[in-house]
Amino acid sequence: MLAVKVPKEEAEMIRRKLLELGVLAKGYYIKREEDSVLFPVTEPVDGFEIVEEEFKRIERRPNSYRDIVEVPKEFKPLLPSSFDIIGDIAIVELPEELMPYGGAIGEAILKVHRHIKAVFAKGGKVSGQYRVRELIPLAGEKRTETLHRENGIRLKLDVARVYYTPRLATERMRVFEKTRPGEVILDMFAGAGPYSILLARKAKLVFAVDLNPWAIRYLEENICLNKASNVIPILGDVRKIAGRIRVDRAIMNLPKFADRFLKKAMLSVKHGGIIHYYGFGPEGGLYSEHEVKIKAIARELGLAVEFLDRRKVRPYAPRQFNVAIDFRVLG
Repeated sequence: MLAVKVPKEEAEMIRRKLLELGVLAKGYYIKREEDSVLFPVTEPVDGFEIVEEEFKRIERRPNSYRDIVEVPKEFKPLLPSSFDIIGDIAIVELPEELMPYGGAIGEAILKVHRHIKAVFAKGGKVSGQYRVRELIPLAGEKRTETLHRENGIRLKLDVARVYYTPRLATERMRVFEKTRPGEVILDMFAGAGPYSILLARKAKLVFAVDLNPWAIRYLEENICLNKASNVIPILGDVRKIAGRIRVDRAIMNLPKFADRFLKKAMLSVKHGGIIHYYGFGPEGGLYSEHEVKIKAIARELGLAVEFLDRRKVRPYAPRQFNVAIDFRVLG
């Protein structure tokens, strides 16, 4: 193709001139020689040395895997517009109709997102006492352990053995910002430590409890990774631990069953202590059912509660939301 050959020291000035004239060919790498630079052009330009040269095309990466994935046209609208990225692992939720094309979808995700090394499909809902789900490998490396970064901390975990969602990163930072320096905190369902490790930056002490031995194993690694020696990992049922310690703040991140642990949480916080409670609520009544239970248990214990904040954290299902309720316990 045609090219303008110019002295190296004049290259930037002439590049701008070619842009102004509208003759600089787009989509090609420029060439540099020892003393000269060659710009691809769409037509001859008066006053410049014109030569014939071959240029390498610039490969444009697609913005989305959906631009390149090959699935039948009628299934294109079913392709998910987003997916979870945990470290270098992608976890995508596919409708049943797309599962036969899972390999192609996984490969497309790898091609567009070069930092992702493995792609899995969700095989079902989060279930069991350890709150994990089956993961179906689609493409890339056959491993489920990764190192994830969020809010300035590092979290090592196995996504098939430990419950974790990156979609709560903003919520975790919100709780961090509300935490006062020097507090003693109870993380009742700690997992690999996304709340505990973050809050340790302000807290005097964090008791991090989980029933899942894999969660505690990774929590212990994350304590070392982040130099969070003020986090105390505890393997066991939080109901046997809560109430035996007194804390300034408690985190109840178990939305499906948190109401079953409210009594123990209230017995664990000091007078004026704060509980961050999570649950699921329908669009028409996000908080009411949870607040009724909170008040009832407080009355049963001879306590009072003061509601401080309510927020919709994220969608959970059609017209269902994960909600957060912050309240103070008064003796």
